Amino acid sequence: MKEKITCDVLIKNTSYLDENYYVQDKVSIAISEGKILKIVKEKGKKKFAGEVAKQMEDECFSESDFLSTETINGENLLWMPGLVDGHMHTGQQLLKGAVLDELPMIWTRIMLPFESTLTPEKMRLSAELAALEMIKNGTTGFIDAGSYYMEEAARVYQQSGLRGALSHSAMDQGNFPDSIRQTTAEVLETEDHLFEEFHGKGNLKIFYSLRALMNCSQDLIEKTAARASERDTFFQAHMNEYAGEVNYTLEKYKMRPVEYLDSLHVLNDRFVAAHGIMLSPQERALLAEKGGKVVHCPFSNCGKGVPNTPDLLERGISVGLGTDGAAHGGLSLWNEMKIFRSVMNAFWGVKNADPAVMPAKKILEIVTRNGAVALGEEQSGLLKEGFKADMISINWNQPQLFATNNRVNTLLECVCGNDVNDSIVGGKILMRNRQVQTLDEEKIMWQAKEYFAAL
Repeated sequence: MKEKITCDVLIKNTSYLDENYYVQDKVSIAISEGKILKIVKEKGKKKFAGEVAKQMEDECFSESDFLSTETINGENLLWMPGLVDGHMHTGQQLLKGAVLDELPMIWTRIMLPFESTLTPEKMRLSAELAALEMIKNGTTGFIDAGSYYMEEAARVYQQSGLRGALSHSAMDQGNFPDSIRQTTAEVLETEDHLFEEFHGKGNLKIFYSLRALMNCSQDLIEKTAARASERDTFFQAHMNEYAGEVNYTLEKYKMRPVEYLDSLHVLNDRFVAAHGIMLSPQERALLAEKGGKVVHCPFSNCGKGVPNTPDLLERGISVGLGTDGAAHGGLSLWNEMKIFRSVMNAFWGVKNADPAVMPAKKILEIVTRNGAVALGEEQSGLLKEGFKADMISINWNQPQLFATNNRVNTLLECVCGNDVNDSIVGGKILMRNRQVQTLDEEKIMWQAKEYFAAL
């Protein structure tokens, strides 16, 4: 007689996206101690498809073989790895709708002045709204590029259960409002305090950050990178997003931005370059050599240029996707995937007559597995035994999804945030049947209405 398998959560009679991005039907997924314990074929069901078949055909189970604390009926659900937003701005959540159609430079004219008016209360509300939006859109992990009063954001995200990395906005040169102006020593002290208080707490990490190279002294760049290395964490920066940013390092150092960082010996496999639109071949070669990561933000980037993502991937560089914060079209990575596919096809596919220049499976890998890698989570981003149970379900029993010839393609083409039914991070259920479990959605929405009514 087979011994019962004990688990915390059992998802029965369901479908899932396997590690090779095939859809497997009629399975059970057992979760224990925050990880995927078993993914098993149910007894008497059809065979598996694809490469994963050989690993699973011999081991079939029924629901009675498991002893679970909680059981989820997975019928009509398709489970997949949670999406990872590789670049977002919690501090801009209350700016939604304020930047579209505005003339350049929106960062210095609109965003930075707004962030200089942040208070602990505004940051907390921003984080609460951002957490709700991410959970309801299927995002389970994120990398925040940094703002102010990040301790407030950290407390909210810790409560939400999301897996994320936070940073302080690191700048020590430039013409800024007094409320956010800091010396090099003050920036480092603030970053260190955030790290000491929240790194490793719950599902949170703290990354060190450079907001933009033109606003960071060489001393700050070198010391930030050193701090990240000493504390065994990542560091990130906005990179090659604007022509003016590239011209700045060319004029001052006779080098492009990535070349400048390499000259300071700070490039490594724990560096995350946000945007990466205007990367030269030499810069792409340096990132590949050093193991750096790149995160594109398709909707935000469309007004600035088109990255050479095919070449980045060809060089073996890990590429993720981000939303660039709510001010740039919200926090839906489903939207970003669709825009990314269209831009890649229109710019690179058309000129090379290659309509599959960025296939659906590759984009899903970019926004799940690669996002997890950028977050420093090598044991996440795949639904695989032994990996962290960071996963979402899609309600497939809907007319816009059910009538499909290829569910993987339909995930990319047709799914939106409202189709996400459940969210699990580290084995903890954050959302069940569209109801967020870890935050008081009604209260947060009331507070948001009060905030905007007072403007």
